[in-house]
Amino acid sequence: MNQRIGFTNLPDGTRVAFALAGSGPFLVVPPGWVSHLEMSWAMPPERGFFEALANGRTLVRYDRPGCGLSDRIDLGPSLEAELEALRAVVAAVGADRFDVFGSSLGAPVAVAWAAANPDSVDRLVLYGGWLRGADLAPPPVQEHVVGIVRTHWGLGSEVLADIFIPDAGPGVRAAFAQYERESASPEVAARMLELSYRVDVTDPAARVRTRTLVLHRDRDRAAPFVQGELVAGSIHGARFVPLSGRTHLPYLGDASAVLRPVRRFLGLRATRRTTGPHLTLRQQEVAELVAKGLTNREIAERLVIEERSAEGHVERIRDRLGFRSRAQIAAWWVASNDAGIDVPDGARN
Repeated sequence: MNQRIGFTNLPDGTRVAFALAGSGPFLVVPPGWVSHLEMSWAMPPERGFFEALANGRTLVRYDRPGCGLSDRIDLGPSLEAELEALRAVVAAVGADRFDVFGSSLGAPVAVAWAAANPDSVDRLVLYGGWLRGADLAPPPVQEHVVGIVRTHWGLGSEVLADIFIPDAGPGVRAAFAQYERESASPEVAARMLELSYRVDVTDPAARVRTRTLVLHRDRDRAAPFVQGELVAGSIHGARFVPLSGRTHLPYLGDASAVLRPVRRFLGLRATRRTTGPHLTLRQQEVAELVAKGLTNREIAERLVIEERSAEGHVERIRDRLGFRSRAQIAAWWVASNDAGIDVPDGARN
């Protein structure tokens, strides 16, 4: 399954990137925090999770302004700005009614949208979310995390990888940290964290009348379990599904335990997560060298082949994986092999 990238504009002219995958009724996924539509599609666990959600749905994802393929503006994030971006995307794809899957910061955004636009949402799925960001951690902890992201994004991205995916192997964590850094500047990442900590959708949650499913892992290190209980208890008629695990991201850990109740709630048949396309042994060799930052000429010298052949291998890898950049290949290789390979800046072209 490949994704289709498109763009729309906010009233002030800011360009917002969105991606479509699958077919059927719309399922809209607001971004959880920082995001990059192309880099996320290169992460096998995340791509497999979203491909499973897109089986029977037209999956709509987007990069909020300041992140990923959207305009890299020096944004002043707010809940109102989040809703404006969501409004622009659903209008661009022609989604009058749709289901919403909101995880992490995307969950309070989804709650606010459903409260303000009840006629547009059929079903609401909330994973790893919260009502009041101030309750996520004590103020000194919040200040420390925001500060380290703002002043040392390399270390900050690794700290957040440890918080979000503590059980992942070194390769996945390295790829995720790299993905964070590719998605946003240190200042934008810090400001999005600040928004996460100050957002409050307690009142909107009480007004939601949409059919709602709430899922939360019992040892989530980013959003304590009690937050999931509060979300479910605040939305009329919401069904709460407690899950086991420490991982904050829905597509890592026991992702199948997330997908099964979500697809059932959306009225979709059970399905297996896709394993994704496979590369030949030679293509795997080339992908590993791309991940190490080698140019086509250097790859050719290492493998004792013509430079034109190396270039052809890279192009076939892109075609097979549905990628557009070497950075995607590098991220895919690191996450797929869990080898802890460092992805240098030279791979970002």
